Amino acid sequence: MSGSLAVVGLGPGDPDWITPETTAILAAAEEVLGYGPYLARLGPPREGQRRHASDNREEIARARHALDLAATGRRVAVVSGGDPGVFAMASAVFEAMEDGDPAWRALDVTVHPGVTAVLAAAARVGAPLGHDFCVVSLSENLKPWDLVLRRLDAAVAGDFVLALYNVASRARPWQLGAAFDRLRQSGRTGGTPVVLAAAVGRADERIVRATLADVDPAMADMRTLVLVGSSRTRCLARPDGRPPFVYTPRRVDPE
Repeated sequence: MSGSLAVVGLGPGDPDWITPETTAILAAAEEVLGYGPYLARLGPPREGQRRHASDNREEIARARHALDLAATGRRVAVVSGGDPGVFAMASAVFEAMEDGDPAWRALDVTVHPGVTAVLAAAARVGAPLGHDFCVVSLSENLKPWDLVLRRLDAAVAGDFVLALYNVASRARPWQLGAAFDRLRQSGRTGGTPVVLAAAVGRADERIVRATLADVDPAMADMRTLVLVGSSRTRCLARPDGRPPFVYTPRRVDPE
């Protein structure tokens, strides 16, 4: 087949975080598919390029549409926010490919990295990911809540720094508070640093530093990435009232 499909990420929001590779792919694409607000970040399409916007819960249908277009010989790009391989469209494309037309497996399909929200949020506050960490989505749209809780328990048992994606929405405003409760019950102490990073890289960016004892889950929304430190994560005070750096030392001495 002569068509191609590239899956790209736009980063969390700052246009400077879109990679030159992604910019070149989007400039060459004949068909660009994505969640409507992500496509709006690209500005107007060039002459001859078509845009296909869809809702954020239509990932598999979007992936099938993209594969169909590529199968006709078109140069297709599918857009994600952040990195396309982190809770995003790359997995949806391969899921659609596995369950769909066997001919799709012969297509030229490539995935191109972007800046994911956990990296942008961590950079804003220091280096909280300086040692081992894990990433968990709190959404139960595609997995049971019991599995989320088991993974939170495992993260505490392993003393990982935690990055939490999809922490709140209008349909599930309770889950972040329940996750914080579970972390406390599993043994993460009240003094553990917590960072709520909303809309990182955008004009309305908001960074909140707190502890697990006093963090208010109501301050998070669907644009928020949450970082929860390990037992070794520290806050490094700074002069003149500036917010502290949050970091996790790289070294762990034998016990």
